[in-house]
Amino acid sequence: MPLASLVRELVATRRGKAKIGTPDEAPWLFPGGHPGLPLTDSQIGKRLHKIGIRPKQDRSTALFTLATEVPAAILARMLGIHIKVAVQWQQASGGDWATYTADVAQWNPDQHNSKA
Repeated sequence: MPLASLVRELVATRRGKAKIGTPDEAPWLFPGGHPGLPLTDSQIGKRLHKIGIRPKQDRSTALFTLATEVPAAILARMLGIHIKVAVQWQQASGGDWATYTADVAQWNPDQHNSKA
């Protein structure tokens, strides 16, 4: 997995301006400028913008996609957001999970597993 090897390399070579100790002792993937603290969200955002990544736009896209694929109750639990917010995301994304429970209740595994 290319991403896993990149993360392992980052952990082994990470450094922060005020990092104390060895990389094995630092709990943060992105150590910040203050000892014992991670890089702030705004600093990470600035660095991502420099390389052409727009976190807010990408986050919204990911949430819209997730909201079309997952029922609101599960989305709320997964993301730690209020159910009403999850329902709003779902409605905005066009995902319709209103009949999900009924569909699951009527699903017959024997009917779907038979070979025609």
